[in-house]
Amino acid sequence: MHRILFICFGNICRSPMAEFIMKDLVKKRGLEHAFSIASCATSAEEIGNPVYPPARDELARHGIGCAGKAAAQLQPQDYEAYDLLLVMDTLNYKTVLHRTDGDPAGKVHRLLEPTRRGGDIADPWFTRRFDTAYREIFAGCEAWLEQLTAQ
Repeated sequence: MHRILFICFGNICRSPMAEFIMKDLVKKRGLEHAFSIASCATSAEEIGNPVYPPARDELARHGIGCAGKAAAQLQPQDYEAYDLLLVMDTLNYKTVLHRTDGDPAGKVHRLLEPTRRGGDIADPWFTRRFDTAYREIFAGCEAWLEQLTAQ
C-alpha cells in the first residue's frame, strides 16, 4: 500500500487539487486498493473550510469532484502514517522538514521533484492561475504514480 499525503499552506487549493487528481489517476488505473491518499495544511488558517471555489471549479472542468473535503492541518502522527509527504513549494518543504525533525526516513519531497521541470508550484490563491496549478500538479502526480507503480 502506498500512503501519500499532499501538503500546502492552507489545504484549500494546491494540496486538495493534488489529492483528488491523484485519486482520479489511481482510480482510472484500477489501483485504488494499492493507495491511500490525503492532503493537509502546514497552517491552521483554513482548518475546516472546503476546497476554495476556483480550485474546485478547475477540478470540475476535468471531471474531478472534491465534495466533502475540509481543510486539515499536518499532525505529528502523519509522518509515521504516510510513506510520502509531497509538498507544493520550498516554504512548505522547510516547514515540514522542521516539523518532522529533519525527515529522518526521507519521506518528504516536492511534488515536482520527479518531473523535468522540478521546483515549486505557485500558490493560485495569489497568482489566480488555477489552470496552471492544475497542469503542474497533474504532471507531478503522474510522475510520482509512474515511479511508484514501476517499483
